[in-house]
Amino acid sequence: ELDAKMATAYIGRGIVANNQNKYPEAIADFTKAIALEPKFAGAYANRGISSLKLNKSPEALADFNKAIEIDPKMSAPLVNRGIIFYSQNKLPEALGDFTKAIALDPKDAIAYNQRGVIQSELKKYPEAIADFTKATELDAKMADAFSGRGIVAYNQNKLPEAIADFTKAIALEPKFAGAYANRGISSLKLNKSSEALADFNKAIELDPKMSAPLVNRGIIFYSQNKLPEALGDFTKAITLDPKDAVAYNQRGVVQSELKKYPEAIADFTKAVELDAKMATAYIGRGIVANNQNKYPEAIADFTKAITIDPKDAGAYANRGISALKLNKSPEALADFNKAIELDPKMSAPLINRGILSYGQNKLPEALGDFTKAITLDPKDAIAYNQRGVVQSELKKYPEAIADFTKAVELDAKMATAYIGRGIVANNQNKYPEAITDFT
Repeated sequence: ELDAKMATAYIGRGIVANNQNKYPEAIADFTKAIALEPKFAGAYANRGISSLKLNKSPEALADFNKAIEIDPKMSAPLVNRGIIFYSQNKLPEALGDFTKAIALDPKDAIAYNQRGVIQSELKKYPEAIADFTKATELDAKMADAFSGRGIVAYNQNKLPEAIADFTKAIALEPKFAGAYANRGISSLKLNKSSEALADFNKAIELDPKMSAPLVNRGIIFYSQNKLPEALGDFTKAITLDPKDAVAYNQRGVVQSELKKYPEAIADFTKAVELDAKMATAYIGRGIVANNQNKYPEAIADFTKAITIDPKDAGAYANRGISALKLNKSPEALADFNKAIELDPKMSAPLINRGILSYGQNKLPEALGDFTKAITLDPKDAIAYNQRGVVQSELKKYPEAIADFTKAVELDAKMATAYIGRGIVANNQNKYPEAITDFT
């Protein structure tokens, strides 16, 4: 039996209850201890931890405040109050508490780790790296610190370093779903799809309620043209997190590929409702509008995307196509020029600018653009076909024949290339060959 007047006994039993995840019982014991000794800082600090475990943040915060007031040299309630501040997005306050805790106890690995999280959020990457590193020096088994440092390395595009840290975290905690998920993202950035897929699969296995690895696995499936699998993953991710704008955007892309245009429009629209600054969602919706011949609506969406991200070459390229469809050649030309300026390695705007030049009888300019496009993408059948048209106009028949032939090799169903080659054959009085191509 406990001594009814021994506060420390209630605290001891409360700590045991905490360790057994019996938080209501723990709170009851800490409350009894406080009733016996109202200035017992440890009782408030421990009760605060129990309340925090029960997601009772206001009660926990009140207890941590009281513990700090009674004993300003106690570091633990500062750390825990900082965790609450972080959850409330009060980053300066959280940073202050973790720094005070470190000053009181320079060997507190948890305080360094938590401060590293804040530094990372504030994009103070060198400071974050220093804190996470200190945490791992103080506690070489702290998987969270290795994971945190890996996230910073990822944000700095130091992908091999990130993978190394996530791997260390996994070695320490083989069931750390977040470490697998983050290592997968790093591998994906390095175009290591197989490794990334394995990590996303493991993360999903360990934590089926985690939406991010489903989204990222869906992106891999999309890149492999496994559209039903991609659609399934994005849908699951949305079910888990209905406020995930990225998942809606990616599902919209798949719906668009499947020509499910109403569904795609709905997904892109939801994405921009959730994140009004998501330029890619406006572009996606604009592409769907283009495919439905709704060119004014498409132009409006591409323009929104450009407003958000003035350096998005794809938005200019697609808006140019819409303008071209509306016979707005000057506007289209301006957009194709801008897209090429922003991304000289993008072949599509070169082809479309070439088509404009051809329509204006600027054959050398058109020829130049189609040739550049082919250099950038030697498997672009349209570019070969269009260059063949120009070569034919210039009466460069052997070159035209070669281009049209290459186009049909790349796309056997391109009727315009057969017609073009047939016209050249006609011009060379090769009527049987022409008939074959027209047929």
